[in-house]
Amino acid sequence: MTRSEVARLRANLQDEIDSASLYARLAEHEPDPRLAEVYRRMAAIERRHAEFWTEKLRAAGVEVGSCKPGWRSRVLAWLGARLGTHLVVPTLEEMEHAAKGRYDGEPDARGAGMAREERSHARVLRVIAGGTGGLQGSMVARMEGRHRGMAGNALRAAVLGVNDGLVSNLSLVMGVAGAQLSSPAILVTGLAGLLAGAGSMALGEWLSVQSSRELYERQIDVEAREIEERPEEEAEELSLIYQAKGLSADEAEKLAGRLLADKNTALDTLAREELGIDPGELGGSAWQAAAASFVLFILGAIVPVLPFLFASGYAAVTASLAVSSVGLFAIGAAITLLTGRSVLWSGTRQLLFGLVASAFTFGVGRLLGVSLGG
Repeated sequence: MTRSEVARLRANLQDEIDSASLYARLAEHEPDPRLAEVYRRMAAIERRHAEFWTEKLRAAGVEVGSCKPGWRSRVLAWLGARLGTHLVVPTLEEMEHAAKGRYDGEPDARGAGMAREERSHARVLRVIAGGTGGLQGSMVARMEGRHRGMAGNALRAAVLGVNDGLVSNLSLVMGVAGAQLSSPAILVTGLAGLLAGAGSMALGEWLSVQSSRELYERQIDVEAREIEERPEEEAEELSLIYQAKGLSADEAEKLAGRLLADKNTALDTLAREELGIDPGELGGSAWQAAAASFVLFILGAIVPVLPFLFASGYAAVTASLAVSSVGLFAIGAAITLLTGRSVLWSGTRQLLFGLVASAFTFGVGRLLGVSLGG
């Protein structure tokens, strides 16, 4: 066995020892007995992983010796014991999330099911970090939060889409106006910026949503294979998740068993509970998202261009600034639906930011216009 291979096995062993020790300490100081049981079971899994790496090292003739938890694990355990486990779990969840794919490129770990179990721990910690306190309360709160989040995300996307179109095209129009080009040239430039920006936004949104859909489809396919190949592990993972949400161990195991009795129901449930994916939606339609992004950008970008359809010269520039200012203030006011801040404060802030951006491009355009004009 090469030196680098030995180093890999030792690093894996140390990681598992750190995790097992920390989960065990969290179990000791967790006031909720159901969560404490979840931590104990996770610690047992990590100890089993540590034993796996220990045996691999011994089989290669490497002296393992006594391994102790690292400083980071000890510090987190100390904080959890004195300040409460709830303060440590978010940090632990971030650590597990960052390391959840650490075994994906190691065939021996994948063959032992360790890669999947590490991803499972990251999901369980995500549920715990999101809040507990009983199944009914946590589930209702999570469902209500999800609905508010969906509505909030849709509104946020609409506001930002219009804002992007308005600010970017206002800056473009003012930059060209600063170069003292004719009104027809400004109009053509504004319309070209409108179409180019809307097309770019639509393409970007399509790529984003389509990539997410393809990733979700792959994750669901992996989950379906795992249900076929390792139903016991899937039941264990579901049981841990439901215990983290407030069910007793017996209730969680019975519920997991009933769900896994039907493979279609099991796949739908695991996709929602483990992956946070609605199999029927998969993040929405990429084409609908692209069309919405295209239209929203145009709604904002057309505002600074409209005056140049009916006027010219400084009158058109002044009118463009005026109607764009109204639009900027309105966007700022709409943002208060998300933030709860004062309409006057939010609208004024948005107006100032937009005007500063347009003043900057106007100044750059003026300098370039003077330079090019001699």
